[in-house]
Amino acid sequence: MVLDRTPDADVRDLPGVAVRWADSRFVFWNCLTLTGGGIGPDALDRRLREAAEVMRAKERPGFLWLFEALLDGAARAALPAAAERAGLRYAFPGTGMAGDVLPLPEPRHPDLTFLRVTDETQLRAFADLNSRAYGFPLEDGRDGLLGSTLWKDGAYAYLGMRGDTPVCCAGALAVDGRLFVALVATDPQWQRKGYGEAVTRKALYEGARVTGLTRAVLHATEAGAPVYHRIGLRPNSPIRFYGLQD
Repeated sequence: MVLDRTPDADVRDLPGVAVRWADSRFVFWNCLTLTGGGIGPDALDRRLREAAEVMRAKERPGFLWLFEALLDGAARAALPAAAERAGLRYAFPGTGMAGDVLPLPEPRHPDLTFLRVTDETQLRAFADLNSRAYGFPLEDGRDGLLGSTLWKDGAYAYLGMRGDTPVCCAGALAVDGRLFVALVATDPQWQRKGYGEAVTRKALYEGARVTGLTRAVLHATEAGAPVYHRIGLRPNSPIRFYGLQD
């Protein structure tokens, strides 16, 4: 997804730190993660400092996605102080989730029809739904998606349409033998109607139908986690998202 945005994106694997940074206005395309399991307090300190140095060298802001399951008990206890020393601020929580949930029944919702994203107009609607749902300026979401070949061809990206109005969206991509769910969003004025769950099921249903894959994975926000739990995915690691301190 990062290389789709720009072929000269910073995609490299440092010792213990993976860099996936498009320097896009769409902040989710600018990310780092720690890698390897059993990370202790000393290694955590080193890796957080290195991650912060990478982030400071970039033009656009982004996040360190820190999966708590990779840390040992002492490192988890030390994490708040270590992040402070590295110059990182805690932004928001998330949850890694996975499950062998496919194939699913063909999804239906009485309010919605589903439209696969195949052109720029539909992709703009997909981008704008994400911007509205996550509180980004519209231009940030468009910078992350418009012009993409991946999201119009390689991804199983769907809009949920209420009449002629796009109200929700979700995408699924085949990655390493599983379907990765991304960019699930519902327009704030249409939330709490089951739309997000319905369009996520549609993206997974179509992805599984074409690829034959049976396992789904995703990174959930706190608000989204109950939706994915109803589909059958289960938590596997808390995620802490960190940005640079102001």
